[in-house]
Amino acid sequence: MTDFSIGGMTRAASEERTASRLAFIDNIRWTMIVLVLSMHACDTYSPFGNWYYVDRQKTGFGTTVFFGVYQSFLQAFFMAVLFFIAGYFSAAAYDRKGFSRFLRDRCFRLGLPTLLYMLVIGPLTQYFLSSTWGDGGFGHQWLLHLRDGEWLSETGPMWFCAALLLFAIVYALVRLTGWKESRIELAGDRRGAIAVAAFIAVMAASTFLVRVGVSGNASILNMHPGDFPQYVLMFAAGVLGYRGNWITEFPARLSLLWGSLALALSVPLFAALIVFGGGLQGETAQYAGGFNPVSAGKCLWEALVCVGMGLLMLAIYRRYFDVQGPVARRLSDNAFGIYLIHPPILIGFAILLHPVALGAVVKAMLLTFLAAIGSFAASAFVLRQSPLRAIV
Repeated sequence: MTDFSIGGMTRAASEERTASRLAFIDNIRWTMIVLVLSMHACDTYSPFGNWYYVDRQKTGFGTTVFFGVYQSFLQAFFMAVLFFIAGYFSAAAYDRKGFSRFLRDRCFRLGLPTLLYMLVIGPLTQYFLSSTWGDGGFGHQWLLHLRDGEWLSETGPMWFCAALLLFAIVYALVRLTGWKESRIELAGDRRGAIAVAAFIAVMAASTFLVRVGVSGNASILNMHPGDFPQYVLMFAAGVLGYRGNWITEFPARLSLLWGSLALALSVPLFAALIVFGGGLQGETAQYAGGFNPVSAGKCLWEALVCVGMGLLMLAIYRRYFDVQGPVARRLSDNAFGIYLIHPPILIGFAILLHPVALGAVVKAMLLTFLAAIGSFAASAFVLRQSPLRAIV
């Protein structure tokens, strides 16, 4: 499987595959890409989130609750799961390639596409579709964009690749010291259950502590520090899980049991946060962080959903989706290209849909479908037929 994960996304093309292609991991990968498009389509119409282009109409209580629950749920797990997969296959890649080749490969496969977005796709998206750059023509504004350093925050969805490149560099430097992760068996006994529970607790506690000082909504170079404890821990778990073959050998029954338990615990906690945390009254400040029980509860809820969904997806996809037909294979092959090119395409369809009289939820679903089709076509028939095919 490739170690690009979407929704985000790490990639290391076909040489990142093990002896037999892990079709279920490839299927998780392109599924996550679709969820990324879904999230950005929701950002377009919902009262929550940030995006280049928004077309927000007055929404009723039910619609607001739907978007709030759906977007919060996605945000709690999908990027973190991809960091786990990336960490898992980073360990394998380093074993094969060593320090220098591993870093060269990561800089090429993660760094170059990120720069392409920061210097070309992102600026073009802003200038021609969002119309936020002012006067003077694109060339003039692009030079100003470079001179004032704004381009450093222009990673768009490629923040994931930028962060993953940083994680890979840190991991390679640690391995260069001679350290190598030991084999850790995640057994299906009491100790295994305690280990999972402890991991959830550490994730919740570290996220809470970070958000005491930095709001979960704060952005630095288009990244949210309040989410990074989760990402770092999931990447580290992937690295440590490689020696024990967690992805392929961990018992599906236990993944289903522990994952279901974590999600079951998250449901009443989420309900309590909405009822008692101020959500029904539109008072959402405490959810973003600070030293308060609402923030602590939200961090615990996110950790439960993150680990629960990760375990469930591992079991379900490995059991039921470990094959690929022609459509799934084409989606997998184009997953990174879809992720890279989707912002201007999604925005373009959103502008076309502006005069269409539909509810916000229906529009978000329709926009997701159109953006997925358009981005796939752009990747398969443009990007992968051009000199850029080497990096997509």
